[in-house]
Amino acid sequence: MLAAVRSLPSAVPLALPFAFLAVFLCYPLATIGALSAAPSAVSGGELVATLLRPEAYFETVVLSAAQAGASTLLTLALGLPAAYAFARYRFRGDRLLRALAGVPFVMPAVVVAAAFAALLGPRGLANTALQGLLGLDQPPIQLLGTLPMILIAHAFYNVSVVIRIVGGFWSAIDPRLESAAATLGASRWQTLWRVTLPLALPAIGSAAALVFLFTFGSFGVVLLLGNARWATLEVEIYRQTAQLLRLDVAAALALIQMLATVALGLVNSRLQARTAAPLAMRLAADTRAAPRGPGPRALACFAAAVSLLLCGLPLAALVAGSLPLDGGLDPNSLFRYFIALERNPRGSAFFVPPLEAIRNSVTAATATAGLALALGLPLAVGMTADRRRGPVVTPALLDALLLLPLGTSAVTLGLGYIVAFNRPPLQMVGSPWLIPLAHTLIALPFVVRTLTPALRALDPRLRQAAAVLGSPPWRARLEIDLPLLAQPLIAALAFAFATSLCEFGASLLISRPEFPTVPVVIARLLSQPGALNYGQALAMSSLLMGVTAAGMLLIDRLQPNHEL
Repeated sequence: MLAAVRSLPSAVPLALPFAFLAVFLCYPLATIGALSAAPSAVSGGELVATLLRPEAYFETVVLSAAQAGASTLLTLALGLPAAYAFARYRFRGDRLLRALAGVPFVMPAVVVAAAFAALLGPRGLANTALQGLLGLDQPPIQLLGTLPMILIAHAFYNVSVVIRIVGGFWSAIDPRLESAAATLGASRWQTLWRVTLPLALPAIGSAAALVFLFTFGSFGVVLLLGNARWATLEVEIYRQTAQLLRLDVAAALALIQMLATVALGLVNSRLQARTAAPLAMRLAADTRAAPRGPGPRALACFAAAVSLLLCGLPLAALVAGSLPLDGGLDPNSLFRYFIALERNPRGSAFFVPPLEAIRNSVTAATATAGLALALGLPLAVGMTADRRRGPVVTPALLDALLLLPLGTSAVTLGLGYIVAFNRPPLQMVGSPWLIPLAHTLIALPFVVRTLTPALRALDPRLRQAAAVLGSPPWRARLEIDLPLLAQPLIAALAFAFATSLCEFGASLLISRPEFPTVPVVIARLLSQPGALNYGQALAMSSLLMGVTAAGMLLIDRLQPNHEL
C-alpha cells in the first residue's frame, strides 16, 4: 500500500497520455468491434465469420498475406547485404547513402506512387529513354497495375527497416567473435552461416515481422500503383467505407486486420526482447573497418547500389518529371508544372490551391508535433522509470499501450473516427482538429521510441551531484537533463512533423474536401487524366519529398552513430 502511494506522483503526468489513448484510440477501436458484431443485412451478428467464407473476402485476406510475404522476402534479399555492409564497413559516402536509404520510409504513399510512375510508368523516364533509343511507338515497360510494381515499391519503402534494425544489431556485435571463428579454422562463409547470421536471427525476425506488418496493411501503394485484382484488406476497407458506404463490412474487415497486426506486433516485441540480450555489444564506431578484399568491396558496392538505384533513382525521376526539358531551360517552361499549381483551368468546385493545402498540412503537422511531444515525453519517462518506485504504472503496460497504435492501420483509425465521433458528446467528424489528433496517434509510438534510449542513457549521478550541491529536482532536470536531451527532443519533433506531413490513409477518410492535406491533393491529381494534372502531381510530390528528405537527414544527424 505504501509503495502504491509513493508511486502516485510519478503516475500523475501519465494521466493525460492515458486519457488521450483511451478516448482517441481505444474508444474508436471498441466502436469498430461493436459495429462488426452487430446484426446487419449481411449476417445475423456473425459478420466476421461470414466475411471469412471462401465466397466472401477470404481470398482478400489470403492475397494480402501472400503479397506481404513476397514483399518481405524481396526486402530482406535487398536489405540484409546492405545492412551488413553499412554495419561492418566504412567507405566514402556511407553515412549519406545510409541516410538516403532511410528517406523512402517517411515518404507518403502518394509520393512513392508518383515517383515510380515517373520512373516506370508509360510516360516515365525509363520508357521514354527506351522508346527514343530503340525507336518504339509503345512503352516497352508495362508495370503499372501489376504485382511486380507493388513488390518493388514495398521494397523501396521498407529496405530502411532492415538496414536500421539488423544493421544496428550487427554494428554493435563485437567483431572479435568472428575473428575467433576464423582463428579456429572457419572460412568466411562458415563464419557468416554459423556465427554472424545466427546471432542476428532475432533482429532479422523482428525486421521481417515489421516489414510484413507494414506491407500486409499497405494502402496507398496498392491503391495508386495496383488495381482491383491486387486489393489488400486495407484497400477493401477504404472501398467499403468511402465508395459502397458499408460501414458494417468495413468494420468487420478492420477487426480482422487488427487481430492480424496485433499478433504480428507481439511477435515483433518478443523478437526485439531477444535482441536486447548481452552479446558483447560495442559502439558502432569500434566495429567498422575499411572494406578489403573482393567480397567486402562487393558488399559495399551492393549497399551503394541499393541506396542509389532502389531508393535514389525513383526520387530523382520524380524531380526530373516535374521539370520537363522539352522547352529548353526557359524558366517559364521548365517550371510550368509548379506555376500551374495555382491555376484551375477546369473551374472545378473542388479545386484547392496547393498553397492552401500546404498551409493545412503545415498547420496540422505543427499541432501534431507539439501534441505528440507533450504526450510522448511523459510516456517515455514512464518507460524508463525505476520499478522500485511502485507498481502503479509499469514499463510493460506502457509498451503494450504503445503497441496498439502501431498495430492499427491509418485507414482503420480513420474508419473508427467516422463511426465513433459522429454523434454527441464527441461529434467531431468534419472538425479540422480531427486530423492532428489522428496524426498524433500515428506519430506517438515513434516519438516515445526516439526519446526512450536517450532517457535511459542519462546518468542519474549527475542529478545526485546537483542535489548534494543544494539544487532542487526541477532545477536539475531543467539545467542538466534538458540540455542533454536537446538533440533527441528535436529529432522527436522532426519525426512527428514529418509523419503528420506525409500521412495519407486516415487523412483521405476524415479530411473535409475543402480542407485537404498535400498527400490528398496529390492523390486527386494522380487520379485525374491529362498531362497537366500528372505534372502538377509530380511538382507537389517533389516539394513534399524535399521537406521530408530534409527532415530525415536532420533526424539522422541528430542520432548517434550506433543503434544499440
